[in-house]
Amino acid sequence: MSNERLRSALVSAGVTQADLSEQIGVDPKTVERWISTGRVPHRTHRLKVAALLGDDEAFLWPSTKSDPRNLAASEAEFVTLYPNRGSVPIDVWEGLLERATDQVDLLAFAGSFFHDALPDFAEQLAAKARHGVRVRLLFGDPESPALELRGREEGIGDLLVSRCRLTWAYWMPFLQQPGIDARQHGSTLYASLFRFDDTVLANVHALGAPASHSPVLHLRKVAGGRLFTHYMSSFEKTWEAAVPAP
Repeated sequence: MSNERLRSALVSAGVTQADLSEQIGVDPKTVERWISTGRVPHRTHRLKVAALLGDDEAFLWPSTKSDPRNLAASEAEFVTLYPNRGSVPIDVWEGLLERATDQVDLLAFAGSFFHDALPDFAEQLAAKARHGVRVRLLFGDPESPALELRGREEGIGDLLVSRCRLTWAYWMPFLQQPGIDARQHGSTLYASLFRFDDTVLANVHALGAPASHSPVLHLRKVAGGRLFTHYMSSFEKTWEAAVPAP
């Protein structure tokens, strides 16, 4: 069977088969066989292709999900588990931001703990952006039905919407700064995601409970692992569906 996932991923990324063969270092006929016959490449090539296309290896080649090396790599991505967001030490947040050199992505409905519990976080993030770090802020649209529903599910009524408005007011002075891109989303949020380069803190959600009461997975990207890519794929989908912040 042909590998239509790989074919589609190439089209989405604007990468031709010739481009792929050159960048991966294989014969163009080999790339054609990967697509037309569904042949599974060697692991080294799979990892290079997945990294180039920004996709999960297990998505491009589902048969690799049970590869012991992939399972081990995913386990290696797991750093620790915090029982709730409040148990993540302040110095973890501060250290991750201080060490970030490439990218910071923040996804939540309100994320009000940034300005409630982390002094000068926004100023420090803005300083990072001025020094070349790409920053993407992705918080809830106060007019979105998703926020109204989430507030009712948590039993706090309009409080979540109010907190979201406060969040945008808090970030407003920084939104016009080069290097900071901000969007509003109205998506169902299954996890708040906080990415600092190759590390992501995934605050998974539970129905009826505020995000602050739910566990946080501390993950660090490892070649061949799928946890970091899995969660960041969710971020990208939410980002693409969002609208520019006012």
